[in-house]
Parts: sequence; structure tokens; C-alpha cells
Amino acid sequence: MAAAAPPSPFVASTRRFAPRLRSLLPGAAMSSAASSVPNPSSGSGEEAQAPPLPHSTLEIAGARRGLLSGFTSLRAPYRAFPVLASNRHVETIFAAFTRSLPAVKLRRECLRAPDDGAVALDWVAGDDRALPRDAPVLILLPGLTGGSDDTYVRHMLMRARSKGWRVVVFNSRGCAESPVTTPKFYSASFTGDLRQVIDHVICRYPQSNVYAVGWSLGANILVRYLGEETDKCPLSGAVSLCNPFNLVIADEEFHKGFNNVYDRALARALRTIFKKHALLFEDMEGEYDISKAENARTVRDFDEGLTRVSFGFKSVDDYYYNSSSSDSIKNVCIPLLCIQADNDPIAPSRGIPREDIKANPNCLLIVTPKGGHLGWVAGDEAPFGCPWTDPIVMEYLENLQSEKNSSTKNSTPYDQQGISEASAPHLTVHVQT
Repeated sequence: MAAAAPPSPFVASTRRFAPRLRSLLPGAAMSSAASSVPNPSSGSGEEAQAPPLPHSTLEIAGARRGLLSGFTSLRAPYRAFPVLASNRHVETIFAAFTRSLPAVKLRRECLRAPDDGAVALDWVAGDDRALPRDAPVLILLPGLTGGSDDTYVRHMLMRARSKGWRVVVFNSRGCAESPVTTPKFYSASFTGDLRQVIDHVICRYPQSNVYAVGWSLGANILVRYLGEETDKCPLSGAVSLCNPFNLVIADEEFHKGFNNVYDRALARALRTIFKKHALLFEDMEGEYDISKAENARTVRDFDEGLTRVSFGFKSVDDYYYNSSSSDSIKNVCIPLLCIQADNDPIAPSRGIPREDIKANPNCLLIVTPKGGHLGWVAGDEAPFGCPWTDPIVMEYLENLQSEKNSSTKNSTPYDQQGISEASAPHLTVHVQT
């Protein structure tokens, strides 16, 4: 819910912490145990007639929920990893500190925005030559302070790459050492940079179907973009993970109990990135409170002093209310899968726009009983491997790609594929090699 910051303060080396933490777990915890909760998604009409999953550990809603019944990745119940899953904060922090970080060589490309700001795109080195020009492209949007060096991003990148997909990580202004060239970072409301990135990718690979996956704040920005584009959206599908959806509710929860730990840590990270670029903000006039941002003890302080002013909001509450992606769901016109954890401390379950998701035939919702925030320490690769969500996300995207390949897309006029011929060439692009 704020401007950019350096990599998450919770990220640490798996090699350093994993062996020690693994040794602390009792033997029984090293085997998965299924957790079962009632499935509240049952209802009337078309949704209720969809083939059920062979278990009821997930809350599932949406007109296309029957699609999931054929997913190999969902044949087994949701298996929350013992001990860790007993507390949402333990699971959240454990995943951030100990999840493995797959090694991959990346190539960076920087785009210059119309306001002279810049974002960084990290592509897998060598894939431009190794993959066919029409290989599907997946754009990854990390959460607040996140980037291509985050473990959950790397795992998704490696899984998609292993399936023959071209993958690129969109590092927002200031994230993952992305350059900051103007006195403006990014926000939960701002979709301009994402729009430019998508146009750039489509212009470069016009024969490919392009998809996007976003986590946390990145998911909020992605869903807002989908709602703004409506039926003109050029993406072929999208996935939203750990989306806070309603930022007013998320802000309320952020200041309760142990959540203050996350708040203080993120505020510290925001102060750090701000101080690295403090000279850009010298002599800022108007409603800016640079001192408040520079000394912010909470994310809300930082947003009040800087973010909400940069993006033209009257107050921080006005910023949160008008930057939520919950109101965008009803305008989404492409396939969208939303996956949330019922016990997420940062993206509260009560903020999920369940009724709008059910009413939109393009949307599908999965809510797991456990998972924390960006945790999902469950499944065959728990506790140190990929999040439980990765196989489901990949199977969903492959299903969409298969539908695209079997359709009459190749015979459809270019201007009816959701891409405007006039929209692609207007980019100002600066490339760093």
C-alpha cells in the first residue's frame, strides 16, 4: 500500500537458516498431514452443478470452478505442513526466511516511462535465442519491496521456464535495485508502469499470448489494471495471489497485534530506499511531508507523507479507499484466478470480494484454510520448496494456453485480439545491456 522499497527485510539465506530450522522440527512434522475444512462455496445454479473436487479442504467460488476438478495438482487435499501451519505468523516468517532460492542468470532491461521514471525488467538470460518467438510470455509482479530476487518469484519463474514459457519479472521503481530517476516511486493505485510494460512485451513478441501473475501489492495493481482495461485488455489470462483487495480493511488489520512487526519492518525498508534517493526530494513543496516519510515508523506514515501526495490523493484514507482492487473485479473481462489464504495476516479474508467474483463469469477463487502471507508451506515440496500455489497456477495457465491454441485465434483479425495496432509503437524505451 505504499511506494517502492528494497528487497523484503524478511528475506534471508536458505543455506544459513534452513538446516538449523529443519533440525528443530519433530520427526512427525516432516510428513504432510491433511487439514479439512467445510467448503462454503456450494450454492445454487450453474456453480453448484460443477463437478466437485475429491475433497473439501478448499473454498472455491466462480462460474468456472468445474475446471479445477480435472487439475492433477488438486487431486490431493490441501496439506498444511505440521507445526508451521499452527500459527499464521510462524508460517509467513518461516517461508520468507527459509524458502530455497533457485539459481538463475537474469538479463536486465530498463524502460523509461513518459514521466522520465524507470522500471527494470529481468528476463532469463539466453531465452530470447532458446525459445520460439511464439512461446507464451509470463509477466511476474512481486509484492511491496519485492523483486526478482524474492524466493516466491524465483520458484514461479523456474516452473514456468521449465514448461517452455518465456518469463520476465517486472521490478517496480526502486525495487530490486531498479533505478529511481524522479521524485516519484509507485503506489497501489498506479497502473501506468504496468501498462507500459505489457505494451512493450506485446510489441516485442506479437505472436505470443501474454499472461501475468501478481502477488500481494503486485496483485492489487494487476487486478486494478484488468478492471481499467475491461474488454480491451491484451492479456490472455492472469493470476492474483495474496491480494489485499480492500486496502481500508487491510490497513485496519495491519495495526493489530503481531502485525505491527510487519508494519515496522516494511516502514524501515521504505525509509532505507527513500534515504538512498533523498536528494531527488529536496525542496519538494505543497502537501509533501518529507520529514514524516523519512522518519516513518509505519507504512501509513510513509504513505501520508509521500505516496498519497505523489499520486494526488487528499489523505491517506482517501488513497487506500480509492486504490483498492476489490471494486475492479466486476470489470475484469479476461480469465482471472484469485488464490487467497483464509488466515493471511496482511490480506484479510474478510476483504475478499466474494460476491463480485461469483458474479463475474471470468473469475475464479480458491481460498486455502492455511498459508499465512506469501507462505503456503504445504504440498510435496514443503517446507523449503515452492509454495503450494505454484503447481495450481501453472496448470491453470497451461489450461488457458491450451484453450488459446485450440481456438480460432490465428484467424481472428488483429484488432479483435484485444490489441490495438495503434497502441504498440508509442513507447519510449531505453535498454541497458
